[in-house]
Amino acid sequence: MPDSSPSSSRPPQVGRRTLLGAAAAATAAPVVLGSASRAAAAPAPRKKPRALPGGGDLGPNVLVFDPSTPGIQARLDEVFRQQESAQFGTGRYALLFKPGTYSGLNAQLGFYTSIAGLGLSPDDTTINGDVTVDAGWFNGNATQNFWRSAENLALVPANGTNRWAVAQAAPFRRMHVRGGLNLAPSGYGWASGGYIADSRIDGQIGPYSQQQWYTRDSAIGSWLNGVWNMVFSGVEGAPAQSFPNPPYTTLATTPVSREKPFLYLQGSEYRVFLPEKRTNARGVTWGNGTPRGTSLPLTQFYVARPGVSAATLNQALEQGLHLLLTPGIYHLSEPLRINRANTVVLGLGYATLIPDGGVTAVKVADVDGVRLAGFLVDAGPVNSPTLLEIGPRGASRDHSANPTTVQDVFIRIGGAGPGKATTSMVVNSRHTIIDHTWVWRADHGDGVGWETNRADYGVVVNGDDVLATGLFVEHFNKYDVQWFGQRGRTIFFQNEKAYDAPNQAAIQNGSTKGYAAYRVGDAVTSHEGWGLGSYCYYNVDPTIVQHHGFAAPTRPNVRFHNLLVVSLGGQGQYECVINDTGSPTSGTSTVPSTVVSYP
Repeated sequence: MPDSSPSSSRPPQVGRRTLLGAAAAATAAPVVLGSASRAAAAPAPRKKPRALPGGGDLGPNVLVFDPSTPGIQARLDEVFRQQESAQFGTGRYALLFKPGTYSGLNAQLGFYTSIAGLGLSPDDTTINGDVTVDAGWFNGNATQNFWRSAENLALVPANGTNRWAVAQAAPFRRMHVRGGLNLAPSGYGWASGGYIADSRIDGQIGPYSQQQWYTRDSAIGSWLNGVWNMVFSGVEGAPAQSFPNPPYTTLATTPVSREKPFLYLQGSEYRVFLPEKRTNARGVTWGNGTPRGTSLPLTQFYVARPGVSAATLNQALEQGLHLLLTPGIYHLSEPLRINRANTVVLGLGYATLIPDGGVTAVKVADVDGVRLAGFLVDAGPVNSPTLLEIGPRGASRDHSANPTTVQDVFIRIGGAGPGKATTSMVVNSRHTIIDHTWVWRADHGDGVGWETNRADYGVVVNGDDVLATGLFVEHFNKYDVQWFGQRGRTIFFQNEKAYDAPNQAAIQNGSTKGYAAYRVGDAVTSHEGWGLGSYCYYNVDPTIVQHHGFAAPTRPNVRFHNLLVVSLGGQGQYECVINDTGSPTSGTSTVPSTVVSYP
């Protein structure tokens, strides 16, 4: 990533993305359910469990403010001090602001911290001030500013421009910035993000050093520049299509979208709003005030606290409750089984699920309208065959009218400790929408090594008619994405191949050098992708050659638009972009090799 401030100092060469950046810089009450009468001679039946209550307190790590709350800034600063550099820590926080106007605040966000307004519209909750992400903790390098979010607020930035210098897994949703938005850290150091949706930025967005970015269904004043891969779908004010120079991929609309569920207040009652599905979407959902959709009272949710068992969570689901996961870490001895249509599982403050004993964390049946949103799945030390399954193998029901959505659901293997999973996410149900995910085999932190946090496959799509909007998948030992379903579509893909391959033999794929970052199955006859990028940084063995970033059958209806591969500083090379097409990467120059259209 180029640094637009020549006089700025470079951070020291430490940690995962510092190395990346250095290369890139070169370019209710319980009731008893039923009772049983029985004959004296009959064996006693099993008693039904006591019904779980819906609703309740959100717990100690959800901090709720209103305009009259004293000491808001001090409390925000306290959370930030704890979370600023706690990249693999256990703290989890949600900062919630009741509707009203707040002045003189600067909410700095560290790891596992979410900030959100509690109105139906972002304009119901106005902060005269800033929601800031910067990179002082990492010497001005923003490439590790993961796992934090801002939602459903209006900001009037103190100096006219709000700073949001984030990397992966840091969504900016349903925000109204009455000014500009700067996506780079102070000093304009390295940055690797990011995602905006359903937001209005009145002024200019300046990505500056950001390598890549995806903006969906929003309205912006203007957009300043592009580095490698800037993608827009359904964005009013987006720059015109011009890939690769500037590297803008612009779609007038998003084919299908349904915004993420969110918590809000109706009077003094907490409810969860479920935005409706849109087709050929463009612009924000809240432009006329109240968004379109349905609403559920919190009494229909089991409000989970860390330490609750998987059996209790499954009892709540079987009872017909939705799940609200309050901030914290949840160990699962069995999968969460979501078998009822229209079930909502909503996490606050990066609630984290850890499957124990090699189980799958979440399994969704082949039903309509499930909404998974706002949580992190962390692989456990015993290998899980899968971590998240959307639909069982062979799922084939038509969900086009009411798809399942997976939004801001992030997966991590290693980093916070040893973790293994053969495949992270499997999508079997048709018409599923994956809207912003980061599926990451860790390359730094604890429990990291080629075999230590072994994870062969990132995302596998078997279902037909699946749409991905904002797909970030990185560092898997073999294929990062494999797509076997028909009529799949991806708008924006960001990938890095695993840094830590020990040698060429370790990644050899039969006669092919390396596993593609994104592979479309040989039997697929219809598939389309826009704005896809893969980077390599083989720092253990820089002589490794990756034949291509993308692999797909050559058929008229398997189409790609605006592809790129990049060798970061010459640490490994690509021979081609897709299949045998596209120029090789060029030495140490960190210049993308591109293909505008394939075939």
